[in-house]
Amino acid sequence: MEGRKILGNLVFISVFVVISLMMTCVVKGGNNLSSKPIEDVLKEHTDKLMSIPGVIGTAQGICDGKPCIKVYLREKTPALEQKIPDNIEGYPVSIEEIGEIRAF
Repeated sequence: MEGRKILGNLVFISVFVVISLMMTCVVKGGNNLSSKPIEDVLKEHTDKLMSIPGVIGTAQGICDGKPCIKVYLREKTPALEQKIPDNIEGYPVSIEEIGEIRAF
C-alpha cells in the first residue's frame, strides 16, 4: 500500500512539473518582445539582412498590432525565405515581395 502511495505522489509531481514547464513555454512564446527598442535591433541587423542576395530593404513595421521587422525582397522564393529568420531578438519578421526598385 505504501508503495502505491509513493508511486501516486511521484506521478502527481511529474504531471505538475510537465504542466508547469508547458505553461512557461506558452507565456514566453506569447510575449516574445525584446528588451531593446526595435530601432536598435533593426540598426544592428540591417547590414546582415541586406547582405542576403534578393533582400532589397528593411523597415520597422506593425504586425498584428505589435512592432515587427519588415524585410523586403525582389522576389519571394522558398530558398530565400529560409535564409531570413522568423524573429530577430524577439521581434517577429514579416517578409514582403516588392519587386525591383527603380529610380525615375
